[in-house]
Amino acid sequence: MTAVDTLPPSDGRPELLVLRAIKLGDLLVAVPALRALRRAFPEHRITLATTAWLAPVVELVPEVDVHLAQHGLDHPISAPAGAVDVAVNLHGAGPESSDLVAALGARRVIGHADPTNGFEGPAWPDAVHERERWTRLLAWHGLAADPDDVGIARPVAPPVVADVAVVHVGAFHGARHWPTDRFAAVVRGLRDRGFDVVLTGGADDVERAAAVAGAAGLAPGAILAGVLGLQEFAGVIAAARLVVTVDTGAAHLASAYGIPSVVVFGPAPPEAWGPPAAGPHVVLTDASVRRGDVFAEDPDPALLAVGPGDVLEAVDALGVTVTDAPTPR
Repeated sequence: MTAVDTLPPSDGRPELLVLRAIKLGDLLVAVPALRALRRAFPEHRITLATTAWLAPVVELVPEVDVHLAQHGLDHPISAPAGAVDVAVNLHGAGPESSDLVAALGARRVIGHADPTNGFEGPAWPDAVHERERWTRLLAWHGLAADPDDVGIARPVAPPVVADVAVVHVGAFHGARHWPTDRFAAVVRGLRDRGFDVVLTGGADDVERAAAVAGAAGLAPGAILAGVLGLQEFAGVIAAARLVVTVDTGAAHLASAYGIPSVVVFGPAPPEAWGPPAAGPHVVLTDASVRRGDVFAEDPDPALLAVGPGDVLEAVDALGVTVTDAPTPR
């Protein structure tokens, strides 16, 4: 799926447009709401207005028909006034997002309460999981939704590697940067347990991955940080035996594919962003020392409170079996 700059001409179906213009994890926690909207509006064409670079993953959300590029909230949603039948604000409840939705002139608006624009809805709830925030919103508007309905499609292309332990060393901000020596200790422990290990991350994480690989004795070929496209990355997660990561998009992809994961939380509380409780996932953190500054340059104390031994103990508790070797594709 390619992100388009303007809403395409009508294909004859009524238009439903959803605003959710943030990052990968933010998109994935909105999947339960998107799936519920598809069930509730089967005759509508569903357009998701979100960040253009997410296109490879939006393609894996079959409930979405059109990906409309929306780079933040500082410009209007590129859809003609009156063209949208139902507008859904899954972005927030402030004037920036609400005003953009109001400008669409939709017949029906699904969002939180906004007296300024005359929108009915529930008050914005604090201290609630992000998936539940949006499914509760839909429930208030009479639409049934399950916050644990997180699944997305697997990429069509075979994965670069399968049956491995994926250790994701990256994060957007330093507050989520678990020390490289701890990642290396985890990698050594996983290899001692028979796992083949690959390291993933974005283009900015290549040096961190190289440091982990060097300290853990991994071959350069195990470094996939900065190498994979977003859909290739999703494919590797979907085919993994295990995922070890901090609170990033990798954790949400593991949830989406039901892959056993150990997730180390720092500034963000797992009560708001953690994996489904029913899934094969373990969350590690120490809320008593959490600073909570997600944009800080240094690691959050709640992250640093978790050691390699804690992660490896969680891996053992998951009881993941190990195959003899990764499956090259």
